[in-house]
Amino acid sequence: MPLTDEQKVKFMKEALFEAKLAAKIGEVPIGCVIVKDGKIIGRGHNLREHSQNATLHAEMLAIEEANETVNSWRLVDTQLFVTLEPCPMCSGAIINSRIPEVYYGASDPKAGTVGTLMNLLEDSRFNHQSFVEKGILENECASILKDFFKSIRKKMKKKRKNRVKD
Repeated sequence: MPLTDEQKVKFMKEALFEAKLAAKIGEVPIGCVIVKDGKIIGRGHNLREHSQNATLHAEMLAIEEANETVNSWRLVDTQLFVTLEPCPMCSGAIINSRIPEVYYGASDPKAGTVGTLMNLLEDSRFNHQSFVEKGILENECASILKDFFKSIRKKMKKKRKNRVKD
């Protein structure tokens, strides 16, 4: 049964909650949840900076938790909600774990592979394709990223200014 708009918003708000957790610890604020039968079975937010591990994206962590929850590498009959369009690595993990539906908030002009730079998830040359819907709570998802990077630029400008004074 297809998800309602209300359900899509509800689960993207959960992904935004995860993104806010990432922002609180200085990580790029991207969050993800995986849903099966109306229940969240996996959550994740970026931990790349803290771990110094390039693979610890929100989607990768949510997929890992969902795999453990269902005790299978196959995540059939699930929906993935992520605040930012998946990158090539995360798109590959989505394909490999057989996630049939992907919903994302903001597009990623620098690394997005679910429609922006290319569309890996709907490419029929792969052994699995996913239904994709973009723009769920797009403004909120984009704003948290814009605000985060604006804050970083402001801090860096202040640091440079203080160095000049010293």
